[in-house]
Amino acid sequence: MTNFRSSRQLWQLVRTARELTEDARVRERVDAVLHVMGGLGGKYGKGRPLVDALEDVAQEAILQGDFAFAQRFQRFAAYARGELFLEILENYYDDEARQRSEEHMRRMAAMGADRAVAALDVLCRDKPDATAADARDLFRGIARSVDYLGLGAGEGGVQLSTKEVRRLQQYGHMEILLRNLPRPASAEAARMVSDILADVDAGTLAQLLELRARQAGLGALRTAVEDPDSSENALHACLKDQEWIFGGAYVAELARRQYTPDTILDIPLLRGDGSLHVVELKRANINDLVIRRSGHLMLGAPAHRAVSQAQNYLRTMDENRPRILAEHGVDTRRASATVVIGHPRYVTGDVTPREIAETLRTYNTHQARIEVITYETLLDSASRMLALSSARQDADPHPDQNQEPAA
Repeated sequence: MTNFRSSRQLWQLVRTARELTEDARVRERVDAVLHVMGGLGGKYGKGRPLVDALEDVAQEAILQGDFAFAQRFQRFAAYARGELFLEILENYYDDEARQRSEEHMRRMAAMGADRAVAALDVLCRDKPDATAADARDLFRGIARSVDYLGLGAGEGGVQLSTKEVRRLQQYGHMEILLRNLPRPASAEAARMVSDILADVDAGTLAQLLELRARQAGLGALRTAVEDPDSSENALHACLKDQEWIFGGAYVAELARRQYTPDTILDIPLLRGDGSLHVVELKRANINDLVIRRSGHLMLGAPAHRAVSQAQNYLRTMDENRPRILAEHGVDTRRASATVVIGHPRYVTGDVTPREIAETLRTYNTHQARIEVITYETLLDSASRMLALSSARQDADPHPDQNQEPAA
């Protein structure tokens, strides 16, 4: 069950965001959100209509090429669906709230350091010849004992508000993150890392971070594919907002997945020319992806059903093209589709990976608008793209510095 949410803070964030765009169509979509939310002091339109209106803003911003604005409203929609805490939105888009949060964290860090000094003072008082190993044992024991501490709910206990509980959850996530950060092996290594980060330019750092995020996303998808019990929903979650995996022809994943009452698309992608490309996802664990009949190889029933489903989507898009273009700004005439289904590791019946690839290649040559690929093909193609990007980054991190001066 979806836990829809809304609030006065979201209404203020939307109003503030409206002034950040000059595009008339994007502003029109933002005004629609404000209309759904109502005025100050109302109920702020909690529910599916608010989520749809926020996603419409994100989609229009994508169509206009303002991806930062689109991401902002995608996060707003995630909060309205109950998937993000309000504090996270405030940390992104409310300077005053972020400053308060940072000040709170600084105070927490200072308080923690003060308590650590107090613990060391007690250790040195009780054991004047204590060593660094003794100090490590002390703090390791404190860390292990935290799991057994409680705030209490009975007489004299402390009752926490929902917001305070969320803050404790955030600190827990932060602790996990900090615990897994790589640590320099020595003070000299720490100084070298600091010097490197001070010299690196923001563009190079952003590229490195993006490359690392893509590597992590591809790794998560590979893990899901290799799990025979992974559902379509699990694979979809790994591919959400990962349009780069499908190649450089797509500029973004559209926020809206439903354009007609009877079609909900798995992954709608936007081509550079503004047209729609549909990705239909099926399970990786398909035994009869390719079968052998009378000595000939052919696609099995699951693949044919998936292709038929994609054909129906494209037909519906063709028939409703004028309305979809007018209401959502997406050109669906002659839209194309990719069906991602199966993996050679799961295919039975003495069919080799090479035979599977050749069967799909033969099938695809007879299809005009729909291509069928396996998760193996998708993973291999994305891995080659990442390897190329990584090699380019390593070979020439500062291209301007390597150019010969003009004569």
